[in-house]
Amino acid sequence: MSLIEVENVTKRYDMGKESIFALDDVSLSIDANQYVAIMGPSGSGKSTLMNIVGCLDRPTSGEYRLRDRSVAQLSDDELARIRNEEIGFVFQTFNLMPRSDALRNVELPLIYAGEPASRRRQRALEALERVGLADRAAHRPSELSGGQRQRVAVARALVNSPSILLADEPTGNLDTKTGKEIMELFRRLHDRGQTLIVVTHEGSIARRAQRIVRLLDGRIEADETRGEPSSIAPGPGSAERP
Repeated sequence: MSLIEVENVTKRYDMGKESIFALDDVSLSIDANQYVAIMGPSGSGKSTLMNIVGCLDRPTSGEYRLRDRSVAQLSDDELARIRNEEIGFVFQTFNLMPRSDALRNVELPLIYAGEPASRRRQRALEALERVGLADRAAHRPSELSGGQRQRVAVARALVNSPSILLADEPTGNLDTKTGKEIMELFRRLHDRGQTLIVVTHEGSIARRAQRIVRLLDGRIEADETRGEPSSIAPGPGSAERP
């Protein structure tokens, strides 16, 4: 049984008399502990697919099953619980609270989950330790570099031990060196058993995954399994590492 099963999913937006298909009959299965890159140009449907997998949106037709449960049959409260506890989100723009320190930002999902204060602090510190930022727990986002802010965002996404980590263009606001550091962090998380889905339009980011799903005009154009992720993404014309 796959962790994620998307079957004949279509997402349509009606614009007056015209219908726009963001996704058009997409079927996809993802197993636990896979590292998958969803790749495609702007407008290909990759962010729409991520929003459906992350239970942020519903398909117009077709079915999405998470742990063999039909998401369409879940209540709003159940969906909110899944988004808070089962799925961790990492966004290009970090989405941190500017007036709160790193520890408080990481604690946020635990607050929503009703976790006691002492337990929240312990788990948030452990999450910051995992991303190498335990010594920055008392710093606000304005006191952190872009890479450090993204690490805080990753720690926040991990603090509830989610089944799935979803990252939407996670290096889009970072310089090349810092982006490589974040992707190396993702590789280490995958090595520890984390299921990772990274949405990107960059080939160098996608090549770090063990599987690349390419979207074009709302359809799956290619689905390539590459084996174990490499710690260094190969450049154009270079030999790829297994």
